[in-house]
Amino acid sequence: MNPVEKYFGAEKAESFLFVLVGLVAITLAVYFFAKLKQPFYNGIAYPLIAIALIQITVGGSVYLRSSKDIARVNQMIQIDKTRIQTEEIPRMKIVMNNFVFYRWIEIVLVLIGLALLFYFKSATMWKGVGLGLVIQSALMLLLDFFAESRGREYLDYLLT
Repeated sequence: MNPVEKYFGAEKAESFLFVLVGLVAITLAVYFFAKLKQPFYNGIAYPLIAIALIQITVGGSVYLRSSKDIARVNQMIQIDKTRIQTEEIPRMKIVMNNFVFYRWIEIVLVLIGLALLFYFKSATMWKGVGLGLVIQSALMLLLDFFAESRGREYLDYLLT
């Protein structure tokens, strides 16, 4: 498998995982709202849903475009390699810079979640919000870590 297919294939697989995680989070949130109906669980549900919508939207769009990206970049390599320098490398540099931005947002959300978890002693809605933030943000941080590692490897390939 060539590096282009490897990179975008892995992106497609992880984006499917993003969508799946988002759907599970929404299912849990609906269960918390409909069945448990307690402030703590309702609190968990809010960040589960909010971040799940991001996961489903981003994951779905990456999943749908990955096959086209493989064809697009392979065509550049075969027909006009200069487009790798003028289009794909600059695009990937932006993607890699975005990962730094996402990482800081995810870290801040984990820290806010931890602060809420430790500040509220009883099982209040805000303690639940904290737990939901920690779970979803830490999961996003982990998945983005792997995506960033793949992106770095792909960008290195493009630069050689």
